[in-house]
Amino acid sequence: MDTRLSIDDYFLKITNLVATRTTCLRRHVGAVMVKDKRILTTGYNGAPRGHPHCLDIGCLREELGIPSGERHELCRGVHAEQNAIIQAAIFGISLEGATLYVNLHPCLICSKMLINAGIVRIVYSEGYPDDLAMEMLKETHVQVEQRDPP
Repeated sequence: MDTRLSIDDYFLKITNLVATRTTCLRRHVGAVMVKDKRILTTGYNGAPRGHPHCLDIGCLREELGIPSGERHELCRGVHAEQNAIIQAAIFGISLEGATLYVNLHPCLICSKMLINAGIVRIVYSEGYPDDLAMEMLKETHVQVEQRDPP
């Protein structure tokens, strides 16, 4: 029996490991940017650099009773995909033509950023209630694939 992981499952497994670094109380999201089977950047969701983390001071969204998938601007956290893009910018790494592995389908805001960053493929394991994000990715011909978690 062959127990080796497919390349997609391998990177999704790494994504889940990256997600353990999150400081978000609601969701543990990890993102891995890959090109030519090489990891370019990673990101996880958490507060901006130098700001207190939700783990330490509580969740603003919980306090305000905001449901998942709504009012993203009312959150102190930066999404995993955004942090992976920011890391690329800090280190001068082009994401043009890269694949994003993420354990949660990107929201609309992240989808727009990923489109503009030149991401050509997104592999995710868990859905997210954002139909417009899915529609925009489809319209711009970003290949999107859902896979079971490894």
